Amino acid sequence: MQELLTFVAKSLVDHPEQVAVHVTEGPEAVILELNVAEADMGKVIGKQGRIAKAIRTIVKAATSRNSKPVFVEIQRPIDETEADDVLSEEAPDSAE
Repeated sequence: MQELLTFVAKSLVDHPEQVAVHVTEGPEAVILELNVAEADMGKVIGKQGRIAKAIRTIVKAATSRNSKPVFVEIQRPIDETEADDVLSEEAPDSAE
């Protein structure tokens, strides 16, 4: 599924080198997180979410009937400065 989503997303965007798909597999479902460049978000989502819905339909059709359900989440990429902020918020304060 990851390869399929990557192929579809790279076909739609202007910056295919910035497309990344991360897989999170839980006990009941699989989540595919699609990250694209900020400028390409509109191309992946489409007017009124039509492209995003079509992408989710393609992925759902490609999964087998007996497997876990697969969900596609479209996210904006995290900048390095934002990643540092998130990490500093999550890190416990060991000075106490």
